[in-house]
Amino acid sequence: MTSRRICQAVIAIYVLVWLAALSLFAIGTFGLFGQTADPLAGIFLIPVGLPWTLMLEFVGPLAPVLGLLAPVLNLILFIAFCRLWRR
Repeated sequence: MTSRRICQAVIAIYVLVWLAALSLFAIGTFGLFGQTADPLAGIFLIPVGLPWTLMLEFVGPLAPVLGLLAPVLNLILFIAFCRLWRR
């Protein structure tokens, strides 16, 4: 495989894992599909957004929103590394 295809595969897998964690969060939080509301529904978003989610304790009331968006920073880093690697 070329480096471009490897990067595309890593980014695609990361996006799929992030979407799966977001969907599990929505299903567990809002009780969709007959599930009971669960306070730990967002637990799968924590490892997807590492290391940024560990820094959220210093943010305060914005922590839940930034916790949902923390994986975006990792995605941006993946894309940047892939562009640098291609050069």
